[in-house]
Amino acid sequence: MRTANSGNSYYNTGNKQNKVDTLSYKTISANQATVQKEWLLIDAEGQILGRLASTVAKLLRGKHKRNFTPHVDCGDNIIIINAEKIKLSGKKLTDKQYYSHTGYPGGQQIKNPSLLLEKRPSVLVELAVKGMLPRNRLGRQMFRNLFVYVGPDHPHEAQKPKKITLKSIK
Repeated sequence: MRTANSGNSYYNTGNKQNKVDTLSYKTISANQATVQKEWLLIDAEGQILGRLASTVAKLLRGKHKRNFTPHVDCGDNIIIINAEKIKLSGKKLTDKQYYSHTGYPGGQQIKNPSLLLEKRPSVLVELAVKGMLPRNRLGRQMFRNLFVYVGPDHPHEAQKPKKITLKSIK
């Protein structure tokens, strides 16, 4: 009697031996030619920054698709509007800090989200999403598929983006 653990394509069901159709067990791996990219529009008004960023990072990676492949950019193009109306929970608006350095002595700059929200609110959303993407060439390529805008207008009407809500994505 042959069993499933013997390394062949037969399995045992009592006294009968049934042949397994191994052609149906092929692993589907996406590549750049087979990826179907969509344009998605997300309204950030009233959304919490971290929850929005984690959902957007998942969409940019393509983890919501059946043919997700870790080494291929199979995510969608994401447009985020109303970035200035984002919310932060707790005391993050005043206590959280973003560090950057110019490369010169004494060139360290520390900014908090309230300052970024006043001057450039799109950068606040971009930093949150970028921190949740892989830190390699593929992550940088995925980040180029994110477009964040202040206000309800965006220049991507020709792509006919599909408007989605965060609650509709699981």
